[in-house]
Amino acid sequence: MNSDPIFELRRVTQQFGHFLALDDINLQIYPGERVALVGSSGAGKSTLLRLLNGTLLPNRGEVWALGKNLSRLSSRQLRRVQRQIGTIYQQFQLVDSLRVIHNVNAGHLGRWSFWRAALSLVYPLEVKTAAAALHRVGIPEKLYARTDQLSGGQQQRVAIARVLVQDPLVVLADEPVSSLDPALSQEVMSLLRTLVQESGKTLVTSLHSVELARSHCDRIIGLRNGRILFDAPPASVSAEMIDALYRLKE
Repeated sequence: MNSDPIFELRRVTQQFGHFLALDDINLQIYPGERVALVGSSGAGKSTLLRLLNGTLLPNRGEVWALGKNLSRLSSRQLRRVQRQIGTIYQQFQLVDSLRVIHNVNAGHLGRWSFWRAALSLVYPLEVKTAAAALHRVGIPEKLYARTDQLSGGQQQRVAIARVLVQDPLVVLADEPVSSLDPALSQEVMSLLRTLVQESGKTLVTSLHSVELARSHCDRIIGLRNGRILFDAPPASVSAEMIDALYRLKE
């Protein structure tokens, strides 16, 4: 790779009480990559994503994002980096009682003042931007619908539209399809892949489905008990490697 990594973990260990979530992790992720994190529940996937977006700082080691050591930044500097990192969550993180446009406009919050954000809850701002984002995710007609009246698949599309409005350099997705049926999971992952490819963004996503990881990402990282078991392109990930990743402790 000629470019500098967009993320780098240097001997990172993360512990919660007596539970070792990540153990001495070294990792580099480069601009434009589509990276899948796979492994059992508790393997460290969500912890790794939280370290990448700066919502968690490591107990030991260094996490670098966009050329910055996150542990050495002031709160203001950290927020500036975080504006370039969009996160899509398993539980969508939407306000159900609000209309879709308000949830989509939450993508602006890193740039808007408090008063501009408050005004937009009364008189929605940037309507054309929100409408364009919803058009790209395939639900333009839901602009003024109440969010709690949408299906799970539609709500995930709203969450993706919010990240489109944020327009970050990187999209992190924490189990973005775990609450969706298989057909919808394929649709949402295809949508995410298309959107990041069109814009040249980097995607790092945790997935339970190895098949989704194979079909939508160009790099698969297998995590087991807080350690990287393998890091390889999909074609190089064998059935034996997957079996070792998910094998019950003997």
